[in-house]
Amino acid sequence: MRHHICQIKFSFFNLRIWRTNLVFWGGAILVGLAAAIFSLLAEQGGQLFRRIITYNEYLPLIITPAGFVLTVYLTRKIFSGAEGSGIPQTLIALTDPGSSLSNRLLSTRIVIGKVLMVVLALCSGASVGREGPTVHLGAAILHSLGKYAHLPARYYERGLILTGGGAGIAAAFNTPLAGIIFAIEEMARSYDRRNSGMMIVGVVLAGMTAIVVHQNNYSYYGTTPATLDFSWVWLGVVICGVIGGLAGGLFSQLLITGSKKILPYIQTRWMLIAIVCGLIVAVLSILSGGTANGTGYLEAKKIVSCAGLEKCNADFGLMYPFYKMLATAATYLTTIPGGLFAPSLAIGAGLGADLAALLFPDKMASTIVILGMIGYFTGVVQTPITAFVIVMEMTDNHELVLAMMATALISSGASKLVCKKSIYEALAKNLLAMILDEKGGQKSVASN
Repeated sequence: MRHHICQIKFSFFNLRIWRTNLVFWGGAILVGLAAAIFSLLAEQGGQLFRRIITYNEYLPLIITPAGFVLTVYLTRKIFSGAEGSGIPQTLIALTDPGSSLSNRLLSTRIVIGKVLMVVLALCSGASVGREGPTVHLGAAILHSLGKYAHLPARYYERGLILTGGGAGIAAAFNTPLAGIIFAIEEMARSYDRRNSGMMIVGVVLAGMTAIVVHQNNYSYYGTTPATLDFSWVWLGVVICGVIGGLAGGLFSQLLITGSKKILPYIQTRWMLIAIVCGLIVAVLSILSGGTANGTGYLEAKKIVSCAGLEKCNADFGLMYPFYKMLATAATYLTTIPGGLFAPSLAIGAGLGADLAALLFPDKMASTIVILGMIGYFTGVVQTPITAFVIVMEMTDNHELVLAMMATALISSGASKLVCKKSIYEALAKNLLAMILDEKGGQKSVASN
């Protein structure tokens, strides 16, 4: 007993342990602050584009291609390595932590560039989210703090990156539990008991910091009137799981195949690709009345909050999810920095609204919207636990937990029928090939 008490006292006064705790906890608070600032900047970027199309709906035909070219140019010339979501960069860093490539992908320059380029892309009308970039941001902040604090390798190698990534999700969506699950299910692919306590505390601190900065305990998409009606809900589970899973899997496969096919041309014809994709997004902006652009947060929030309510119109048309899907794919294929989470949730909400309007009674509308979000989102990312937890936390709805879980599981199975590999693993492989191709091109130019 006396020996045990001495061990506790030694642990409490151990400076190395306190230094490690401060890096994890202080870093998590920094992630929460950075995520909140990023959120405000992204919102301003989206508002600027909405003001542009309010002035003239055809201006995107000029502004969007030009903005895409500028964003891709700056990314290639100054912030190379910041392309795409940010989750693939984090996965690459996790495979070989401490390497020169890992240090480069999680450098301060890359992450600052990613934030700036996402905001610029939103000003241009791109269909991107900020959640994947916030994962990248969180992983980089804790990685950098661990490097400067000279933490032992057993913490430095994986724990800091995982904690930073999970804290990024928690701060971006105000979903601490989803942040923990995402770090384990998507990034770690295993449970690391050594770092679990630090990760949980860090993720919660990041989420709390974001709440304080936003000055409210918000639900990301507000509240929903969804309820559990056993006479219809399990039919909704099957339909949303199968259709959402197949649609999400097809979208993921499109991005994986498209980015791989474009890879040989991205070095020499990047400007042409940016212009063509920019024009596609501009046309979709005109067709959708501007709802295909941006993060999709406002549209999804309105669909979730208004579904089934007579005095709250959130009808963006049956084509909304398809316009948003095409705009997101076209944006991503340019290699513009930006995430897939928020656009995917918006597409899922639109898909759920379509299914509710076509197949279900009005009283089931809100329930089918929620299940549609989970079905499509799971189909894209193929992480069923993260999907239902994140939607449950964001919509403040606990009555549909069993239905959410069942939808996520069905969707994950349906998605794998058309997309065999996890999208982020596949995109990480494509990104790594692009980085190596860039190095090869630079060496070739230097030798000449």
